[in-house]
Amino acid sequence: MALLSKKDTNLILDPLADNNPITIQVLGICSALAITAELQASVVMAISVLFVLGVGNVVISLLRNIIPTKIRIIVQLIVVAALVIIVDQVLKAFAYELSKTLSVFVGLIITNCIIMGRFEAFALGNGPWKAFLDGIGNALGYGIILIIVGFFRELLGSGTLLGFRVLGDPVNKTGLYATGYENNGFMIIPPAALIVVGIIIWVQRSRNRALIEEN
Repeated sequence: MALLSKKDTNLILDPLADNNPITIQVLGICSALAITAELQASVVMAISVLFVLGVGNVVISLLRNIIPTKIRIIVQLIVVAALVIIVDQVLKAFAYELSKTLSVFVGLIITNCIIMGRFEAFALGNGPWKAFLDGIGNALGYGIILIIVGFFRELLGSGTLLGFRVLGDPVNKTGLYATGYENNGFMIIPPAALIVVGIIIWVQRSRNRALIEEN
């Protein structure tokens, strides 16, 4: 028997495009605006959410039959807060400089609408395996958008990717800069993220017109 049924596969694949948490559900926009000026920060945030949502969904699913309804939100916050603390401590141990850049935003994972929404809408009503797949799928969908936005913002705004110069040296005018190219400073400020996300949304709806909302 196949490890993943068609429904299980859809739990992973649907959030990548047609039900993406950022571009379709319009959740988690704050981090897409705030930390995507650099590709490295985007990748680390994507991995952090992947861990928190994947593990968190499983924990909530395992506890779903013993969590009192009246305190379920509190329990969910405790679970996600514990996982975020683990992420924060790992970052401080292995990527201290990056942890200082992401410190506030890693903490805000606790109240990320995507995570709390999946806990409430899916993990509380499904078994651990399905909850895990749902968490991984939604985290990947979130992460893909962050990485795409971070890629274009860093490339066009700083001429680098992951800190490495890929367009040449803007000071000595080598590479692309020798032709008169200049970095677009607008791309490194938060409003640029909205423009990039808007372009992604436009491309998605152009390819799949069923996603276009009717007035």
